[in-house]
Amino acid sequence: MDRHIQTLLNRLSFISITLATLTLIFHLYQIPQSCNPPQIRPKSTLPRSSCDASHRQFLSIDHKNKRIWSTNDWAKKVRSFTHFFNGVSDLGLLSNNSKALCVSAGAGHEVAALRDMGLADVTGVELVESPPLVSRADPHNLPFFDGVFDFVFTAHFAEALFPSRFAAEMERVVRVGGACVVVVEECGGEGVEGVKGSFGRSGFVDVRNVSLIGLKMTRIIMRNDGSQTA
Repeated sequence: MDRHIQTLLNRLSFISITLATLTLIFHLYQIPQSCNPPQIRPKSTLPRSSCDASHRQFLSIDHKNKRIWSTNDWAKKVRSFTHFFNGVSDLGLLSNNSKALCVSAGAGHEVAALRDMGLADVTGVELVESPPLVSRADPHNLPFFDGVFDFVFTAHFAEALFPSRFAAEMERVVRVGGACVVVVEECGGEGVEGVKGSFGRSGFVDVRNVSLIGLKMTRIIMRNDGSQTA
């Protein structure tokens, strides 16, 4: 009787080992041995493995910029800024010889517009760089010497954390006689006075309601007259 039980146990052990071996072989064949893509892939933007990720195309900054700059939206916004700056140029505050700075320039539409107009020396700065049009810099602490620009522009003054500091930096880097141009959401007397009051070293030149990139805005122009408020 013991011999029959032993024989049965031996057979069960053999069957268990065989099943385990077959299961292991099955799983080994499921592991991809190369980066060759399967014939059918699920529609997903995420890579299934490092093999998938290694085949994702790397886009250079130049290639990305060309793709962005070729869009209708980019061209439309640049044209709008060009029209806007032509109006400032008509006042005698901007020319091809002007050294210009765009503060909080975003993706650089205003920088592109000024260069398209023929200005050779245009600098754009923003907290997040967007090369080659916009470099990284804090608008509240501009990395430029005093009085090195003829013209300073911003379309994001209203979003400044410290408006007085923002305005003071614009005034500091523009030469005496140079212009600081600010565009804010369309506003009246009190709003305009608030912007003017932030520019302690400049005299008021002009205010006008304008349309810029499809928005109703107010343009305020100040000229650095070299004075200093207490």
